[in-house]
Amino acid sequence: MSATARFRLAFLGVDHPHGSGWRESLQQVESDIEVVALMPGFEGAVTSLEERYAGLPRFATLDDLLAWNQFDGALVCLPNHQSPQTVAHLASAGKHVLAEKPVAASAADFASAHEALQRSGVAFQTGYLWRYDAGAERLREMVRDGRFGKLISVEMSFVTSDVRRRGPEHYLFDPNVSGRGFFNWLACHWLDLLLFITGQQVTGVTARVGTFGVTETGVEDGGAAILDLSGGVIATFLGGYWLPRWAGESHWSLRGSERWVHWSPSKPGTGGVLEIHGPQPQFMAMEETFALPADSTPGYGGARSVRLIQDWIAAARTGQSTCRNTPDSTRATLQLLDAIYTASETGRRVECAIG
Repeated sequence: MSATARFRLAFLGVDHPHGSGWRESLQQVESDIEVVALMPGFEGAVTSLEERYAGLPRFATLDDLLAWNQFDGALVCLPNHQSPQTVAHLASAGKHVLAEKPVAASAADFASAHEALQRSGVAFQTGYLWRYDAGAERLREMVRDGRFGKLISVEMSFVTSDVRRRGPEHYLFDPNVSGRGFFNWLACHWLDLLLFITGQQVTGVTARVGTFGVTETGVEDGGAAILDLSGGVIATFLGGYWLPRWAGESHWSLRGSERWVHWSPSKPGTGGVLEIHGPQPQFMAMEETFALPADSTPGYGGARSVRLIQDWIAAARTGQSTCRNTPDSTRATLQLLDAIYTASETGRRVECAIG
């Protein structure tokens, strides 16, 4: 690729739940990237398509798009039953890939894509945009800097709108399309971020997932997991599609021998708030509320996604990747999800070495 020419992007999956958000994020980096083609997916649906893209070349199949070949990379926003083979074929054709998370329903389903990505060496990112969040970066630095002392526990929660908001017929709740439910689609964000922030492996998993709300679905609507980490940390996650309106709540608490921190990632009017509590070596205990500036960047995930896209384009241009998501990290998150589902299905602790 030229270091100056705009990156030519094919967008796959127009009506994906995050499709319009991703396209708005792409508009924030228009000096570096140009959407040049569409493969609508979702049986050709384009109900969310912006007029600015209405005249672009459209392709019904990936083979047709690859035969056209006038693009450098693709943003893949397709369901789990299509995404892995699409990523694999793009990578094998030498096309750079940004794939909406989680990419697959399981690590086994992702295997062909992982192999193709490793073999081809194309630039790769997934939509785990919280790895680019300023609050998450600060927590990661606290851990690396030893400011927690011995990290003891991490509590995570993620609760959002119930199944009725989209309707149980939505493809996200169809086991033949998505394979799995809440943990695969949303809990994956925090489970991926746990590996990123702590830098530790998950060595054991106990879990219960299922349908706890009032609407029956073919996949789980939430659950809980207990995770043992290699540094002796015990981590817990609780979440689900459980709120009776369009809404979301997320919280983290990290406790160590020398400090504890409560993180509210999406507190209104801020870019997240860190409530930091520390030791009392003399008369004054360490107490700090650190609010990050509100992010007004348009698009899916605001500035997080813009930084993610910029890293991906830089990797495509230079061959030197600073992408925080990799084929290996994507596989590790899927392996962790696999362990959670297995632990729930068997009613037993699963021993592992993930991350």
